[in-house]
Amino acid sequence: MDQALHFAVTQFMYKKAELCDTQDWDAYLELYDEDSVYHIPQWIDDHTYVQDPDQGLSYIYYADRSGLEDRVFRIRTGKAASAMPLPRTLHNINNVRVQKLADGTLEVKVGWHTLYNRQGVEGTFYGHSVYILRQEGENFRIRRQHTVLLNDKIDSVLDFYHV
Repeated sequence: MDQALHFAVTQFMYKKAELCDTQDWDAYLELYDEDSVYHIPQWIDDHTYVQDPDQGLSYIYYADRSGLEDRVFRIRTGKAASAMPLPRTLHNINNVRVQKLADGTLEVKVGWHTLYNRQGVEGTFYGHSVYILRQEGENFRIRRQHTVLLNDKIDSVLDFYHV
């Protein structure tokens, strides 16, 4: 793997985390292609999770970017009561692995850990994600985000800004 490409992808992932932490929603949404898929599957048992969102339950599933856009709209307009007030978050990205696919896109696997505080209550979510990115000049766009939540005993709200 080209070290410069690996570095650029890692910086992209860090930037995505920062945009979410700073709630820069316009820039955050721009990271996603309009037809990008966003999926956080539910667990079937201790070692198996839903692979196909059409065949099982998901914590979050958006077939395209409009799902994320709708969530951001609801947050901005106060129509997402579960997100008012928004938590303060800190996203940590680690173990970034990059592989070029035959079609020229990149498969990026990461571990992640998000700490959050909302109204004095602290919490954490963690897991791993697989992204499919397409390179656009020196930038990248997300084609697909598949996130596996490892601590799935959810005692609070789970939304896109937690992962």
